[in-house]
Amino acid sequence: MSVRVSFIKNYSKNKKLLVVLLDDSLKLYGDILSIDKKSKGIISRAIRNKSFAGKNKETLSFLTLNITNVVEIILYGIGSSANLDEDKIERIGGNLFSIIPDKIKNMAITLKSFKSLNVSDVDFAIHLAQGFCLRSYSFNKYKSKSKPKFVSDLQSLEVIVDNPNVVKNKYVALNALKDGVFLTRNLVSEPPNILNPITLSKEVLKLRNEGIEVQVLNLTQIKKLKMGALIGVAQGSNNEPRLVTMRWRANKKSKSKPDICFVGKGVTFDTGGISIKQSNGMEDMKYDMAGAGVVIGLMKALAKRKAKVDVCAVVGLVENMPSGKAQRPSDVVTSFSGHTIEVINTDAEGRLVLADAVSYGIKKFNPKKLIDLATLTGAVIVTLGNKRAGLFSNDDDLANNISYAGEKTGEKLWRLPVGPEYDEDIKSEIADMKNVGSGRGAGSTAGAKFIQQFVSDIPWAHIDIAGVTWSKSNSDLFPSGATAFGVRMLNSYVKKFLEKTKK
Repeated sequence: MSVRVSFIKNYSKNKKLLVVLLDDSLKLYGDILSIDKKSKGIISRAIRNKSFAGKNKETLSFLTLNITNVVEIILYGIGSSANLDEDKIERIGGNLFSIIPDKIKNMAITLKSFKSLNVSDVDFAIHLAQGFCLRSYSFNKYKSKSKPKFVSDLQSLEVIVDNPNVVKNKYVALNALKDGVFLTRNLVSEPPNILNPITLSKEVLKLRNEGIEVQVLNLTQIKKLKMGALIGVAQGSNNEPRLVTMRWRANKKSKSKPDICFVGKGVTFDTGGISIKQSNGMEDMKYDMAGAGVVIGLMKALAKRKAKVDVCAVVGLVENMPSGKAQRPSDVVTSFSGHTIEVINTDAEGRLVLADAVSYGIKKFNPKKLIDLATLTGAVIVTLGNKRAGLFSNDDDLANNISYAGEKTGEKLWRLPVGPEYDEDIKSEIADMKNVGSGRGAGSTAGAKFIQQFVSDIPWAHIDIAGVTWSKSNSDLFPSGATAFGVRMLNSYVKKFLEKTKK
């Protein structure tokens, strides 16, 4: 769905639900005083009678009030307004969407009711609207009969502010970010009979419309590059692999090295190959391409908001299937970098794809830094559950900066070790390395350590998003399903630590 968002100074003539935000100070200012007067003191009486205390997410509804074109008012508590930040404000907006009554088509939120906040009125408005829109997402393109219960009837949101033109101008960048998030969620939600390496590469080609340089390498080209690790994963499938590169340059004439390269694992469906997975839960493996999905959505967001940065990206797209042509446990393959790999487990396929994608990205673009994302290991879910992603890095500054962006956006990470003490874990007796660890634990570290062999000496971070890519329940900022975890975090990282230094 798509909710129309407008920032206006005065209420429109549409019949609407009106939401009034109130903090736990319970002091009435501006619009609240006017509303209270028109409704014969119903709000002030509710406060005096302790029917409403302004606690976080507390609501109180009023019907049939004497206010033109308002069919219902909801008082919504935001708790303390002293320590609001972008993430908290966006979560307020997202939660507001989740409480909309059925059959409401138009909604207004007045922000002309606070005397003072610790953030600017403009920032409060844009992040509230952003959270609202992020939570409004739904993926229902394959519903043929009735509207799903979780899809709202809402068509428009009006945010009432004192300076609408200033707010509109600043909201452009956040709206671009929302488009990137929604692209990622759409791609991750697609069923694997629709989304395969070829069809996904065609989706990436559409980013040329945003000014992104895109190149798609087919199987013949991949073979010429001798990407044995990626090809080994793909060879059991009837769907050929693709390797896709992207580049966004604010200055198209720039000849400098890219500030960073983003690399994503794009396994459009993962059966495990010959090391086949259990049937229970295998349907979830349609989202094993989420690392690539995040990178694609991020690139769209950066281009749409005209980010003043030079970034490149690589996504390796494969399908991991069992067949008479499939890779076997104990096969030895030669990667693009020349390293040989003993494949112990064909279900540890993502790191093989990333090995060639990372090596190719470094050789083609020579970036200053590199970050890869992948739904890489079940072990990271054992370690961190579904609240944080695992972070591995060879550079403290890079790790700290990514972590800061994660805290800022609520897409949080936890750094895990990837030191030389783990080198022995992936050593092979017959090849340069093997694709799994010893089996004595630290499975996520073994995966990260494997990828690190292909990074050379540039600052690098690996983000294991296996536990945070898909949610079985609703959140303030997304419904159950694809989360697009990583798009907002990495956009924040780029904005704070890469764009800030530009002249």
